[in-house]
Amino acid sequence: MRIRHSFLVSALAVTALIATPGAAMASPDHVTEPHEGQHAQHGDHSWATRPSLRTLSMRSGLKVGTAVNMDLYGSDAAYTRIVDQQFNTVTPENVMKWQLVEPTQGTYDWAAADRLVAGARANHQLVRGHTLVWHNQLPSWFSTDGTTTSFTPQQVRDLLHKHVVDEVSHFRGKIWQWDVVNEAFNDDGTPRQSVFYKAYEALGLNGLDYVADAFRWAHQADPHALLFYNDYNLEFTGAKSNAVYDFVKQLQAQHVPIDGVGFQGHLDTQYGFPDLQNNLQRFADLGLKVALTEVDVRTFVQPDPANPGTYTDTPLTPELQATQESYWKQTLQACLDVPQCISYTVWGVADSNSWIPGVFTGEGAALLFDDNLNPKPQYQDLRQVLWTTKAPRRA
Repeated sequence: MRIRHSFLVSALAVTALIATPGAAMASPDHVTEPHEGQHAQHGDHSWATRPSLRTLSMRSGLKVGTAVNMDLYGSDAAYTRIVDQQFNTVTPENVMKWQLVEPTQGTYDWAAADRLVAGARANHQLVRGHTLVWHNQLPSWFSTDGTTTSFTPQQVRDLLHKHVVDEVSHFRGKIWQWDVVNEAFNDDGTPRQSVFYKAYEALGLNGLDYVADAFRWAHQADPHALLFYNDYNLEFTGAKSNAVYDFVKQLQAQHVPIDGVGFQGHLDTQYGFPDLQNNLQRFADLGLKVALTEVDVRTFVQPDPANPGTYTDTPLTPELQATQESYWKQTLQACLDVPQCISYTVWGVADSNSWIPGVFTGEGAALLFDDNLNPKPQYQDLRQVLWTTKAPRRA
């Protein structure tokens, strides 16, 4: 996705007792089957004692994760419990991006990212590192718009090399998957004219050679981390998905150490459901792992009558709610049905800290938990899919 925001919200009054780590890791042979149509009602916290997404995912070996807002993690108890108990992987929303880790040239700030990694280790979770190279959220000393810079092309390449090596080295042995390069292509399939692309062209190189460099540098810094290219709208067959597919084949032909492709999975009910499984499978057929990395499903929501100009997190119609649920089930099912799809990550915990309302006016309700951190019907839908699918073990 193009823009991500960190949201500050006050601690919410949720008194649910969420299962302990030991309970969350219980054998799937001992879980209670969720009932079809069984959804938590407002104020009903019994859901918290039922088998978690994390527990149910053990049936297939799929890792189910969430993106974590570090302004909330550790400070909001209910939010933190959900992250710790419902998911077996975590992704930082912001705190591993270049803008946050090196706000002043030559001075690193790893504190928030280190805290997430430590929390994951304590809760027996894996970490997806996000993201090493992206045209957005760059430090202002490097580029203010993602396309221009005061540095020379060779300096850009040297700074990129230093950034990738320094960050991957700092987290060496602690990151399961890295999103090495994020969103290098436009929707029409042309390469994005980012500051990196322009610098490499100015050096007389192929503009996209920065991608291959970043993968090689990351692999040298941590040979055991899985290295992914990550992008949005790969879910639909079309110009962008086809261009990335061809580009990945070129990387493989050049012996670039790419392990997988991440499909962000930002869907909207006003558009049809993509041919997601086919696209996951065609990339997997290249010998790659695939993952759904930033899943949310937005829809039009009801206005808030008490606050004109604002919106609730309630879908505008029951039909839109039903479409949302269908999209959630289909995304998870598509991943489960492709053995090389090794992880499924939701982009955030609750509607109250989603990026969607700040970018798409009148849309929202995109996540599994509502504004008050109560589970929504789609949460139970994912539990049901995990329980009922006889999926192959992950590749």
